[in-house]
Amino acid sequence: MLIKISTLLGSYLLGALPFGVIVSRVFYKKDVRNFGSRNTGATNVWRVLGKKPGMATLALDVMKGVVPVILARKIFSHDPLMMTGMGLAAIIGHNWSVFLMGSGGKGVATSAGVFLALIPVQGLLAFLTFLIFFLSTRHVSVGSIAGALALLIATLLLPTPSLIQALVLLSSLMILIKHIPNMKRLARGEEPKVSFK
Repeated sequence: MLIKISTLLGSYLLGALPFGVIVSRVFYKKDVRNFGSRNTGATNVWRVLGKKPGMATLALDVMKGVVPVILARKIFSHDPLMMTGMGLAAIIGHNWSVFLMGSGGKGVATSAGVFLALIPVQGLLAFLTFLIFFLSTRHVSVGSIAGALALLIATLLLPTPSLIQALVLLSSLMILIKHIPNMKRLARGEEPKVSFK
């Protein structure tokens, strides 16, 4: 039991690492929370500092979701409860980081990492949906919302354990709730687009 509690806590702390803040402070001597949307995620890092730091933040945030699931498989012999629990802990850590006094990102990249590791087929379908909507609109928020909905639909249509379906539903709801301000800006035509230059 102590090992399980420790690994769940470790998953939360890994998820809570604010890589957007770390990358911006260590390499650019700026705090990304003071610029743009003030969000700590890869999108704001990309807008404020450029493509390379944005991509680096994205990769690190995805890995925060991948690593706990892989560790759970190795440590707990494919225990589905611990795999989903550690994945959820990482997502919660990213969204509500103890290192940021309870604030955090929107959970898209870390959730993507969790589900690409847990259910690769459904995760890949969601990622492809994200790419299609993002590239066609240049709105990360549109791609993120579409990807979350696609993941939810894919887990209902394809064989998926009920425990993982519950995690997908919960994480999709978190993503949609976190994107309410983006939806309002989209409705007003004020949502900024990402430049590929």
